[in-house]
Amino acid sequence: MTVVIIGPPAAGKTRIGRRVAKLLGLPFTDTDKQIQALHGPIPAIFESEGEPRFRELERAEVVEALRGGGVVSFGGGAVLNTATQRDLDGCLVVLFTATAEAVAARLGNAKRPLVPDIEAWQRVVDARRELYEDLADYTVDTSHHRADDIADEVAAWVRTRLGRAS
Repeated sequence: MTVVIIGPPAAGKTRIGRRVAKLLGLPFTDTDKQIQALHGPIPAIFESEGEPRFRELERAEVVEALRGGGVVSFGGGAVLNTATQRDLDGCLVVLFTATAEAVAARLGNAKRPLVPDIEAWQRVVDARRELYEDLADYTVDTSHHRADDIADEVAAWVRTRLGRAS
């Protein structure tokens, strides 16, 4: 079984995804963390090699993560790849959303190449919203709830999809 968490930057995909995996007794993979472990900081990749090269690296990590199964957190733009979109067939896809106000506090000093500020974040979200929604089987707003509560909700939804009791 593979549960894939998608959504915009700073929606809580990694933080909450880890908790979901633990609740379900599944391994957790964050494709952005894998890219960083193998190739260095994402902002440096963008700066030295450009976004197209980053997207190639991202696609390779998506393929590897999906092969491994469990709970997989994608970087915000991973779903832009049409092959990745097709790969989501058969996966349980959870979309994390968040308001601009909630994300503004989360962006802080994080170095995110495509979203250096909340205005850029909003443009990215607006451009991807329809795609995210089309791919999602389940949507959770992470703006104002505790990470543990969101993880409990997602894990319960996954269990119902699999026909297992909470």
